Amino acid sequence: MPFATARDGTRLAYEVIGNGPPLLLVSGQASDRSIWTGLREAFADRYRVVTFDHRGTGDSDKPEAPPYSTRGFADDAIAVLDQLGIGRAHAYGMSMGGRVCQWLGIAHAARLGALVLGCTTPGNAHGVRRPALVDPVLMSGDPERMLPFLASLDWAAANAGFLAARNAWAVAHPVPPHARQQHYLASEGHDAWELLPRITAPTLVIHGSDDEMNVAANAPLLAERIPDAELHIIAGARHVYFWDHGEEANRVVRGFLERHPL
Repeated sequence: MPFATARDGTRLAYEVIGNGPPLLLVSGQASDRSIWTGLREAFADRYRVVTFDHRGTGDSDKPEAPPYSTRGFADDAIAVLDQLGIGRAHAYGMSMGGRVCQWLGIAHAARLGALVLGCTTPGNAHGVRRPALVDPVLMSGDPERMLPFLASLDWAAANAGFLAARNAWAVAHPVPPHARQQHYLASEGHDAWELLPRITAPTLVIHGSDDEMNVAANAPLLAERIPDAELHIIAGARHVYFWDHGEEANRVVRGFLERHPL
């Protein structure tokens, strides 16, 4: 397993598949590179797809300090690109990864091609907060409790093998309690609202209409705040819209990236 090294010495595990223009995928809260299984393979025919584990997750180091932040996660993502010698890449973030990608667009504009912000928000200060009942489910990390919020139960029943493999990965790569708490605080503390108009990268905001983890009302807020951003809402999709609505989601993202080559 290759590692990049963050500025504070934290080792960050990463993987690369495919060939072509680089595409960096940034996972969500207390989530590692495994969330992109299926999607990364779908894009590897056209792109050099880079995935990595946030600090605190997967095969990366799990330091207790300093406090985690979405801006710090963005710096970690740059460390991965630096390790690979990638000067510019498209960036696609989901959930908290979309918040991280907002900082990539603000603080690392020269390193970006196009930007995809999936199922994310501008932060609680200016966004629409999720229902309170979702927070304990999110903090639990329990795959069974989380599943109804992630994808349709019909899709889950038809993809039991995929989900079993994901659960096995999670058991083998546990997120320690301190890291889960740090991720939650980092995501909840995100606020890039005042700086979002500085994003110059072509931006697509994509969201499932039935998402309760990050409610869909946040998508137009982001799209209106970021200059010339495009907006696409996937009808009937929940939080991980690229699972049960993968055909539509991947078609929209592919089309967007092809219209904005590096």
